[in-house]
Amino acid sequence: MNVGIIGSGTMGSGIAQVAATAGCTVKLFDTDQAALKKAKTNLEKILSRLIAKERIDEAEKSRIQDNITYVASLHDLSDSHLTIEAIIENLEIKQKVFAELETYVSPDCILASNTSSLSIASIASSLTKPERCIGIHFFNPVPLMKLVEIIPAMQTSKKVLNQATTTMNDWNKVVTIAKDTPGFIVNRVARPFYGEALRIYEEGLADFSTIDWSMKTIGGFRMGPFELMDFIGNDVNYTITETVFKAFYFDPRYKPSFTQKRLSEAGYFGRKSGKGYYDYTEGAEKPKPNEDNELATYIFDRVLVMLINEAADALFLNIASAEDIDNAMTKGVNYPKGLLAWADEKGIDWCVNKLDELYHEYHEDRYRCSPLLRKMNREGRTFF
Repeated sequence: MNVGIIGSGTMGSGIAQVAATAGCTVKLFDTDQAALKKAKTNLEKILSRLIAKERIDEAEKSRIQDNITYVASLHDLSDSHLTIEAIIENLEIKQKVFAELETYVSPDCILASNTSSLSIASIASSLTKPERCIGIHFFNPVPLMKLVEIIPAMQTSKKVLNQATTTMNDWNKVVTIAKDTPGFIVNRVARPFYGEALRIYEEGLADFSTIDWSMKTIGGFRMGPFELMDFIGNDVNYTITETVFKAFYFDPRYKPSFTQKRLSEAGYFGRKSGKGYYDYTEGAEKPKPNEDNELATYIFDRVLVMLINEAADALFLNIASAEDIDNAMTKGVNYPKGLLAWADEKGIDWCVNKLDELYHEYHEDRYRCSPLLRKMNREGRTFF
């Protein structure tokens, strides 16, 4: 299979590596020659590290590298069977690129977007053959993260959906099918991990270190929300939050935080800028958390029940199946458990009562309990 990748940044380069490893002939496109050179250099380093770890040998390294060609013209992607766009999260720019690309490729070439939150239907609308357009959303780092969200637009043909799914399975990815709604599965369901943690901080209940420590110690998360936002980049994370908030007609459940907005405005993006919620400059010490187990449990329970509520509502609105929602959160963002399975473990009644406590305390719609949880509680049902 001939695969074209548009954008040689972290995501595009990672997708190219995965496709090349799977035996595809890959052309990685970027208008920036320096970016292409960097992508080639980075791949050399990554593959050399894999050799050092004895995961591949020199022959495999050469095979993967030989499968990738670096190109600076969209026209060079004309022989592609599948193209995947991984550029800036800007709808107009994506539409422009797709419209131009369609004039070069064959009529049956699949045109896919790696967008994390934009409407696939809107991207498809720029094409004369919108039925060939689909969302294929990878997670960073692409070679390591198993999950791929496949998002058919309302225009996408069944044939294209099946072909995309088969291809991702061939690339050894775990596929979840998501409805074309803002944030799809992961970036929708995960919003409270960041948003509720920020709310707890803004209320003065705990600082960044204490909240992170609570989620890791009590919940078993690999990274706390503030550590993860600094890793992702506060500019990126805030933009996704703002996009989802607007796309959901300003539903208060997705309301962005002024704290994160100010950090983004100040250029405190996290690790990549040297400062975010934490200071990453040389010699800087991370503040010690308040290791109060009662406070930590409160923090964990509050964030967890908001995550469960979001997962339940995604199921209620047929965004994806229960299995795909839990797979998405464990395979896409390394949650220690699937949220719906976690709800079963904690008890559906526990979930409903916790949410009602929060709603009665704040009287804010962000804490409204999903109708599905209420119905399941009445009927004594579980998710699995």
